[in-house]
Amino acid sequence: MNSQLQEITSAFPLLYGNVEKIIKNQLTRYNKLIDKFTSEFGSADLHFFSAPGRTELGGNHTDHNNGLVLASSINLDSIAVVSNSIDNKIELYSEGYNKSFLVDLNSLKPNPLENGTTNALIRGMAGRLKQLGYSIGGFKAYISSDVLSGSGLSSSASIEVLIGSIFSALFNKNSIAPEILAQVGQYAENNYLGKPCGLMDQMACAVGGIISIDFKDPLNPIFNKVNFDFNKQKYKLLVVDTGGSHADLTDDYSSIPGEMKSVAELFGVSVLREIDMNIFIEKIPYVRKQLGDRAVLRTLHFLEENTRVEEEVLALESADFNEFLKLITASGNSSFKWLQNIYTAKNIKEQGISLALALSEKFIKEIGGGACRVHGGGFAGTIQIFLPENSVEDYKIKMEKIFGKNSVQVLDIRQIGTVYLNSL
Repeated sequence: MNSQLQEITSAFPLLYGNVEKIIKNQLTRYNKLIDKFTSEFGSADLHFFSAPGRTELGGNHTDHNNGLVLASSINLDSIAVVSNSIDNKIELYSEGYNKSFLVDLNSLKPNPLENGTTNALIRGMAGRLKQLGYSIGGFKAYISSDVLSGSGLSSSASIEVLIGSIFSALFNKNSIAPEILAQVGQYAENNYLGKPCGLMDQMACAVGGIISIDFKDPLNPIFNKVNFDFNKQKYKLLVVDTGGSHADLTDDYSSIPGEMKSVAELFGVSVLREIDMNIFIEKIPYVRKQLGDRAVLRTLHFLEENTRVEEEVLALESADFNEFLKLITASGNSSFKWLQNIYTAKNIKEQGISLALALSEKFIKEIGGGACRVHGGGFAGTIQIFLPENSVEDYKIKMEKIFGKNSVQVLDIRQIGTVYLNSL
C-alpha cells in the first residue's frame, strides 16, 4: 500500500461502511488512482479528497422555487488524488478519459466553447471563488467517480464540490464552508456549464448525512441535520437505472421552473414559495386561462410537496418510519400525476421510469411493504425504492431481467459530506 494512502485509511469506515470487503475494494481503487497519477505527473506529496453523490428523499423540484428539500449523501463518491502546481494552471485527468482537462487560471471568464465540459466546471468554480474573495491556484489531479453520469445521483454536483474542496484545502486552509462550496458549484453549472439547476444537489453532496434544506433565501439556505439513522432500519434504499437517455431533455427540465415561475408572476411574486394554497385555489380559473392546466398542476405539486417535506422530517425525527414511507408514496404520486416529470412527450415510446414504477408498485403490493417514487429531475433515468432487507435480492433479480445487469443499486446513507481526507 502507498505510504501516503495508509495515513488516511482510518477514514474509510466513515465514508464506505465498516465492511472488510468494501474497505479492501476501496483500497484497491485508491491505489489504482495513485498509480495513474504517478504515471502522468510523477511522484509528489499527495492530497486526497472525497465528495459523495446524493439521493433526494423529498422535495421533488421544489428547490428552484425557494422551497424545502430533504436529501442525503450516499456511499458512492468522486475521489481525487492531487498535488500542488507551481504554475497558475489546473491539469486534471478523469478516469475513463484519454486526455486531460487543462485550465489556465489567468482566464476566468465563461467560454461558450466550453459549455457542457469539465473545463467549464473547473473554470467556473475558480472564477466564482475568486469573485467571492477566496484564493485560487494551480494543481494537478487525477479523479475517479463511481457516481455514474445519468444515474440520478448527481455526478456533476459531486465533481463540483470535489473541485471546490481542493481549492479550499490547498489555498484557503480548508476553511470554505460546505454551503459556500455548494453555491459556487451551482453558479459554475448555471453560468459556465450552461445547465439550469437548483442548489439541492450540491448542498447534499457538500454537507452530508440526511439534511433538510430551506431555500427561502437561496443565497443563505438554512440546512439542518435530521436525527435519524436509516442504516439501523430493516429496510434498504435502492435506485433503479431505467436506461433512458437524457439527451435533448433540457427543455423538459427547464419547463418546470419556467411554468412555476410564470404562475408566481401572475400573483406578483417571484417564486411559488410566496403563494398561499388557499389563495391559489381561488385563482385557478384565472391561471388556467392564462397559462393552461399543466402550470396549475405543477403549482399544486409544489405547494403540496413543500408541506410534505416538513411532514417527512417530522416522521423521521419521531422515528415513525411507516409514516415516512406513506409520504414517499404520496410524493411519487404527485410527481407522476401533477408535476408530470416521468417521461418526455418528445418520445412517448420510451417510458422506462413509468414502467419501473409500475413494476415496483406491484412488487410492493405483493410483499406488503415499501415505497417508490421518481428520483431526481425525472423524464429519464432512475427511480427510488425503499424495501425490507429480505426482499432486496428478489427485487433485484426481477428488475435486472428487464432493465439490465447492475441496473439496481443498493445504497447506504453516508454521514459526512465532501472531505479533505488528509485533515481527518
